[in-house]
Amino acid sequence: MSVHVVSEMAVLMRREAVQGAMARWQSHRWVLADVVPHEVGFGETPRCLRQTDDEALWLYPAWRLELFSDDAEGYWLNLTSPTPSFFVMWRVQQGLEGQAELAVPQALSLSYHDAGRWLDAQETVDNVPASPEVVARLQAFTDAFYVPEVKRRQRPQSFQGLTDRFGQPASVSTVDKRKGGRQGS
Repeated sequence: MSVHVVSEMAVLMRREAVQGAMARWQSHRWVLADVVPHEVGFGETPRCLRQTDDEALWLYPAWRLELFSDDAEGYWLNLTSPTPSFFVMWRVQQGLEGQAELAVPQALSLSYHDAGRWLDAQETVDNVPASPEVVARLQAFTDAFYVPEVKRRQRPQSFQGLTDRFGQPASVSTVDKRKGGRQGS
């Protein structure tokens, strides 16, 4: 397995007011706002960029975007989807010094397999479209490392043994089992 660092990214999480009937149970919700290239001016620690009563926008800088050669199929699946995307797994955590709860990213990936594993583990996963530059790098990586699995010839169904729905051997008869038999031939 080889690891390739594509670049460093920054994750933006937004808290927004909930509208409609759902607001009875939940006044706010967190969503993934964007994934952007990391810039030196972002610093290294998370910070709030904007906060009002209805909205908050948090920046989580310096996320390494890594590609692993043994997960090339997961990247290929992302590339062949209608919109190649970043996948971010995040959790709500208690804020510092009594602040409100914050959505904190835990992992960043471009692999469908990673997103599927996180969802299977009941984690919160959101996605946003990847930039054309990242898609181009992902395409180059996938071209270099993805080898489609060779499809094996499937044995014809006629050579497989028959079983009933309980897994017991079954037989096929050409004898008519209807009462009275067949009339008139």
